[in-house]
Amino acid sequence: MTAQKLLEEIAGIGRSPATGGYRRFAWTREDSDLREWFRGQAEARGLTVTEDRVGNQWAWWGDPDARGPGVVTGSHLDSVPDGGNFDGPLGVVSALLAVEELRREGFTPARPIGVANFVDEEGARFGVACGGSRVLTGALSRERALALTDADGVSMAEALSRAGRDPGAIGPDPETLARIGTFVELHVEQGRYLADTAAPVAVASSIWPHGRWRFDFPGEANHAGTTRFEDRNDPALKLAALILQAREVARELGCVATVGKMRVLPNGVNAIPSEATGWVDGRGPDEDAVRRLVPLLEEAIGTGAVVESFTPSTEFDPVLAGELSGLLGGAPIIGTGAGHDAGVLAANGVSSAMLFVRNPTGVSHSPAEHAEPDDCEAGVAALATVLRSLAAR
Repeated sequence: MTAQKLLEEIAGIGRSPATGGYRRFAWTREDSDLREWFRGQAEARGLTVTEDRVGNQWAWWGDPDARGPGVVTGSHLDSVPDGGNFDGPLGVVSALLAVEELRREGFTPARPIGVANFVDEEGARFGVACGGSRVLTGALSRERALALTDADGVSMAEALSRAGRDPGAIGPDPETLARIGTFVELHVEQGRYLADTAAPVAVASSIWPHGRWRFDFPGEANHAGTTRFEDRNDPALKLAALILQAREVARELGCVATVGKMRVLPNGVNAIPSEATGWVDGRGPDEDAVRRLVPLLEEAIGTGAVVESFTPSTEFDPVLAGELSGLLGGAPIIGTGAGHDAGVLAANGVSSAMLFVRNPTGVSHSPAEHAEPDDCEAGVAALATVLRSLAAR
């Protein structure tokens, strides 16, 4: 079985015929189908599947309570709206295949090996990235998580109930965290560093700081044809100003900022909006600059923002990163502007690392996201090499 073949098994789940992209959101039918697929694949490889208090899935080779803490790998299966089939799933299928390779060669781990499928990593439904790992570690409180709502006003608590789960059961899970001695996440690269080199795999050094903020603009609904410009209170104008100012302010600070999610009510072509909302995603190599981004935006457009999440800069263990680079023949060590569950775990004291697999398009969060079959196999081989070394101790 190859990574491409395994990815093909889930290629139809949540895929839009119109765009070719995926909509795999937390606690939906698509999410349930992916969780069922993960369980089946893990059990077919002789792994024991458990869930933590949040709903993250863990497939274990060996008993982490008796012989742990273990070496864990994996990623997530959910997506951004109209995302690709590699961001997240490549890490999950590579983890399953790396374990399969180790078992086939007769390797006996000195400590347990686990494969994780984190829930709600993208935050596409409820607006907070890495929701599963944040609640697991306590970085996101149970109360705030359950109160988060989606675009239809459905709270996470309601979504959990509809999915047949008990909202009262979720919360931090120190027992599960104690089972993780080392975590290594493989991910398709979300950028062009490897696309321009001969290396199919890289090791992560750090994750840039990342914030998400919401700007709410009240206005007055009115008729688009009969209301003079001087009589209008059109909140879409401030939303437009936010989009333009976010780019300019971020450029001056050496950051990147995106207004990729917007809501306008009542959203009628012949109606002046009654309210508009825009979400700003800001990131950059300098944490101080990222923190200055929104205060400058608030000053420029005269509206305050609500902080939905902020993740400080995350530095992966440099000793571990150097060790993995050496194991992989001097693989390059690079930083990334994309957030990951590995970063949340690292920020909460878990020894963590990441491997990136070359993406020839350099495009991610899009159906154009890609990895060549040979590079996917190189990623599986690299992950197996890493697990073999770490789990032998």
